[in-house]
Amino acid sequence: MFQSFEAPAAPPPVAERVAALRAFIAKEGLAGYFVPHEDEYQGEYMPASAERLAWLTGFTGSAGAALVLAHEAAVFVDGRYTLQVRDQTDLSVFRAEHLIETPPAIWLAARLSSGDRIGYDPRLITLAQMRRFEAACAEKGALFVPVEENPIDRLWTDRPAPPVAAVALHPLELAGRSAAEKLAELAGALAAKAVDATVLTQTDSIAWTFNIRGGDVPHTPVALSSAILRREGKPTLFIDGRKLSNAVRAELADLAEIAEESALAAELAAIGRAGGRVLLDPQATPAAVARALEEAGATLVEGTDPVQVPRARKNAAELAGARAAHRRDGVAVTRFLAYLEKNAPTGTLDEIAAAQALERFRAEAGAADGTPLADISFDTISGAGPNGAIIHYRVTEATNRWIEPGMLYLVDSGGQYRDGTTDITRTVAVGTPTAEMRDRFTRVLKGHIAVATARFPKGTTGAQIDVLARRALWQAGLDFDHGTGHGVGAFLSVHEGPARISKAGTVPLEPGMLLSNEPGYYKAGAYGIRIENLIVVTEPEAVEGGERPMMGFETLTLAPFDRRLIEPSLLDPAERQWIDDYHQRVRETLLPRLNGDDASFLEEATKPIQGATKSLEH
Repeated sequence: MFQSFEAPAAPPPVAERVAALRAFIAKEGLAGYFVPHEDEYQGEYMPASAERLAWLTGFTGSAGAALVLAHEAAVFVDGRYTLQVRDQTDLSVFRAEHLIETPPAIWLAARLSSGDRIGYDPRLITLAQMRRFEAACAEKGALFVPVEENPIDRLWTDRPAPPVAAVALHPLELAGRSAAEKLAELAGALAAKAVDATVLTQTDSIAWTFNIRGGDVPHTPVALSSAILRREGKPTLFIDGRKLSNAVRAELADLAEIAEESALAAELAAIGRAGGRVLLDPQATPAAVARALEEAGATLVEGTDPVQVPRARKNAAELAGARAAHRRDGVAVTRFLAYLEKNAPTGTLDEIAAAQALERFRAEAGAADGTPLADISFDTISGAGPNGAIIHYRVTEATNRWIEPGMLYLVDSGGQYRDGTTDITRTVAVGTPTAEMRDRFTRVLKGHIAVATARFPKGTTGAQIDVLARRALWQAGLDFDHGTGHGVGAFLSVHEGPARISKAGTVPLEPGMLLSNEPGYYKAGAYGIRIENLIVVTEPEAVEGGERPMMGFETLTLAPFDRRLIEPSLLDPAERQWIDDYHQRVRETLLPRLNGDDASFLEEATKPIQGATKSLEH
């Protein structure tokens, strides 16, 4: 199994750990200390050795931060984790705050006095984040000061060792472009910006650039490393040499200089002494990197990580791999839905058993297709009833719930195959759903269809698309507290930038970008609903009678929706037709790959929608 369901042996001693941190704060003459979720590589998903926020607070979500002051402390999470954080941390020590509505820098500013010094580790926050805190502190006459030794690293006596998983080469037939070609294109981009170099610290950017994959991070095939790309001359890859076999090292040595990670500081200093102009992305570059360059004499030129957009625009080989992965994954998920149909109504299936069965179906589908499952793409969200309302719920032996008649069951999962990364959510009724469940599910489905069928011109951003997913919910006074979609990598991170479909999605969508389409609705203490497919932005096409070519989305995910949860009277004819057409494509694609009860289930699950239409306007 790629996922563990073990519950912590005991709640972490949050009060004791905060007290130890406060002792450090007092000794250093600080008024407080900032603890971000991110590691030195600014990753969302990290090895166990980098989970400093979880060690301090008990909160294990993939986004958040904490601020510890002398007499007050807060942990900040976004809307996905508002329920989870209350279950995991000691609320007598930490206040739970909303990361977006009450940003940490704003919260801090309201509590500062002139002369206060707030400490932070400059390796763990970006240049942009550091500036926000510096500005907030300056308004109150306070200082945001780097602390060279991270106190948590010293206090965390049983901290796991950093990972040293082996690096593998990503084959050209799956990558679509050689690493040499990518590096040449990136060197050209640096020349166009009149800079000498750029520093990469995001591990998926490095993996994509050098056509390598690793195993340092759970469920994300990357190797912890950094790189300097140059306008002229070889780039340098900074990586623990123990991760490289002789064959991999020889291949990489043709492309780059290979150095240990500890050599990065000296190389940054050398660039600075030479008066180099260095492109840095303030949203991605650790403040420590920027400071080292500036102190050594480099000129910083701010701009976007030059790898982000090329990585996000999947090429023909990457898209072919994604389609193949989704056909394979569709078989696994459909077999799982058939398994649920048979076993869930008996009341003998729990959340852990369901997640284990889904992983088994994925492994079998990969083996049958000759592309073994390399990993799952994240811990499966297997939520029955009220657990489904916890947006990023992670089932453990302590929280495991039986899946019983009358419930909704939400399962959000994905696979990492060598040719593609998948991410799919389905919500299933166990027994007969209520009228309210059907209404909410159908409104979520209407938003999903609105995104899937959108046509839009060049320059359109995810924020402009996001509203389509919410319209039917808003009309009923409902909403969901997460983005509608995130980028997805090509056998890389299941959460990939820079594009996203959300209220904060400001990056224009471009052909080849692979995104999720996942509106939802969550009734705390009762049930959760989410419907997720992966979609790819299509090339602009002329519209009959139109004046501008329009892009759109191609849906890649293949698995049926639960028709018992669809209220046909809330759908217009075009929406019903979209569902029928989608189900027909699912049936035609997957049925030849299924047999027996699984095939019978799919035939029944993809029958046409019946029912009349009524308006949602009243």
